[in-house]
Amino acid sequence: MEHVAIRPPILYFGTPVVLLSTENEDGSANLAPMSSAWALGQVVVLGLGPGGQTARNLRSRPELVINLPAPGQWRAVERLAPLTGADPVPPHKTWARFERDKFGAAGLRPEPSVLVRPPRVAGCPLQLEARAEAVRPDAAGDFVIVEARVLRVHADPRIVVGDTQHVDPAAWRPLVYNFRHYFTLGPELGASFRTETPGRAARPPRPEGPTARPEPAGEAAQERGRPAR
Repeated sequence: MEHVAIRPPILYFGTPVVLLSTENEDGSANLAPMSSAWALGQVVVLGLGPGGQTARNLRSRPELVINLPAPGQWRAVERLAPLTGADPVPPHKTWARFERDKFGAAGLRPEPSVLVRPPRVAGCPLQLEARAEAVRPDAAGDFVIVEARVLRVHADPRIVVGDTQHVDPAAWRPLVYNFRHYFTLGPELGASFRTETPGRAARPPRPEGPTARPEPAGEAAQERGRPAR
């Protein structure tokens, strides 16, 4: 079927939701949901609105925690969505209302961090203590790009592979923001050849479709659990 040309008003094509905790000028905590986050090694790149409280905090107090909520916490995330920690409310956020205690408003509980001042969000399976190494405008000046160096990762032991340093991809289920709707992951399709997860060595994917080569009879039978004849 031929594609059609469209101009979606948003391009949120499915990225994990994160809750950013930062420190306000008076020492209190700000908490903000966002989904424009991705990792490069041990650096997480964040895209923020320039007039929000989170960007304001990081310009002068670069410590933060990148909390990744579980799918079951989506309602708490949504309770945060119409709130702002900026007072007065910025002109570009006329839809928002000021809230000083965002943890309380969302029904979430703070817990102390180890290396940074902002608190972690209790109950989030992954919590990344970090420090913003760069806070700069994007090329058009419409957003703020933050490069946050991860200092420590706290993981729920239920999503860790045994006594290793690896997150179990079969156990970890991120909350995904997909065109302004909340989703999570489906069943695993396969593993990358670069996987380092213990016991999860990747196998080359089998070709699909009419150009796929037929399997050798013995391999096909063994795959079905029957002896080859």
